[in-house]
Amino acid sequence: MGVEIKETRVSDAEFEEMKQFVYEYLAASVEKETEGGRMRWYPWHSAEYRFNHILNVVDLAEEIARGEGADVDITRVAALFHDVAKLETDQELHAEAGARVAREYLEARAEYPESFIQQVCRAIEHHSYQGDLTDLALETQCLIEADLLDKVGANGTTLMLLRMGYEARTHMEADEMVDRVLERGYDAASRVQSDTAESIAHQRLKRVKWFSEWLEDEIAGL
Repeated sequence: MGVEIKETRVSDAEFEEMKQFVYEYLAASVEKETEGGRMRWYPWHSAEYRFNHILNVVDLAEEIARGEGADVDITRVAALFHDVAKLETDQELHAEAGARVAREYLEARAEYPESFIQQVCRAIEHHSYQGDLTDLALETQCLIEADLLDKVGANGTTLMLLRMGYEARTHMEADEMVDRVLERGYDAASRVQSDTAESIAHQRLKRVKWFSEWLEDEIAGL
């Protein structure tokens, strides 16, 4: 007698509920902080910024997963939870903490198979892995590649230029900040393995190069 294999699909409604949970969890993490919070004045450490980063990674991870034939549901759920514990845990511990939050959520909200939950949590646990991405499951690779690519390109450039204001830098240092985005982009391009992620990386790098050239052309002091 054959074994019936249940194909897990996360509905759009379920995924929207997950999004709401993740945002509320991040906001609660900030509210629980003592001694003035974790640099609340700095937007990189706000619930809003972290949630926006998560949504960016979800979109990129889905695109890469579809292009590479990975399981889209595992990839997008892992992407959604990958930084859920970022604002309440030390950097080196946030991946494991995020996996625990995801497991508790998935076990409590619906009848997801244990195999699905394990694969989601494994991807979250390993999303900070620094080694060869081909050593990991394809869904984990898609998540890591998406996380690397979010801060490359127009988005990364905008964030760096915003950072200039918070660090009291002048616009004459803009080229230095854009160069940092380029360096990060080259590093990301060297680490990603999939054809889809490589294509995204090169496209985003091209945008940063254009912007760098425009700066040099328009600001004489550079």
